[in-house]
Amino acid sequence: MSPVAVRGVGVVAPGLIGWEAALPVLRGAQPYAPEPLPKLKPDWLPANERRRLSRLMRLALPAGQEAVRNAGADPATLATVFASATGDGDIIHAICEELARPAPAVSPTQFHNSVHNAPAGYWSIAANAQACSTAVAAKDASFAAGLLEAVTTAEETGAPVLLVAYDQPLPFPLSETRRVADPFACALLLDPGDAASAARLVVHGVRDRGESTLADAELERLRACNPAARALPLLALLARGESGRVVAPYFSGGALALDLACG
Repeated sequence: MSPVAVRGVGVVAPGLIGWEAALPVLRGAQPYAPEPLPKLKPDWLPANERRRLSRLMRLALPAGQEAVRNAGADPATLATVFASATGDGDIIHAICEELARPAPAVSPTQFHNSVHNAPAGYWSIAANAQACSTAVAAKDASFAAGLLEAVTTAEETGAPVLLVAYDQPLPFPLSETRRVADPFACALLLDPGDAASAARLVVHGVRDRGESTLADAELERLRACNPAARALPLLALLARGESGRVVAPYFSGGALALDLACG
């Protein structure tokens, strides 16, 4: 594949509220210290739409907004890829509980929020975006699958693409079948036409089935226990401005190599 430039980055996680705040941790200048997330309020949405947002959407949308702002891009023109392994467990749990009642009455808001591409729909409202949008789910390979989809779309269209990857802990009893330890969201604005960028990314498949890890034990725990957080080794390279290869898990025990060239 041809290289794409990484023009903007966003991140939201406990102790990593925004790209600038995350830089010292990702560079190894200070240890990762997870702290509870504050209540996140995506400020692009009208108030009546903002009230309908679930906890997962309040995690995903600010990451996308930050990446777009950091890149100085127009969100209305961007194609998007939204990647999540589990989708909105809170909404599914609430609907299942309601359906188990003697006289169930599912909220219309919960019903339309339950679909996997609901965050993409709210993004299109917030950004007034009419470009194409794709929602991806691939279990632990969700970040890699989303990145591959975004890079392929950028190469085919010759236009920038925003990738947003996000997952959060599931409520009991869903948590018994799929463990996600902490919430995490990140976003990358990928531009195939920005050859002068300081960070250029090439994605391709490899036979090596290993995956990149992190030296900080707490940060590695986050990476290993949240599918979207498989992005962290790549984010660490970007934070340090270093060239290198990140291996991310993909389908059927395979992997993708993410080759980053900086400078």
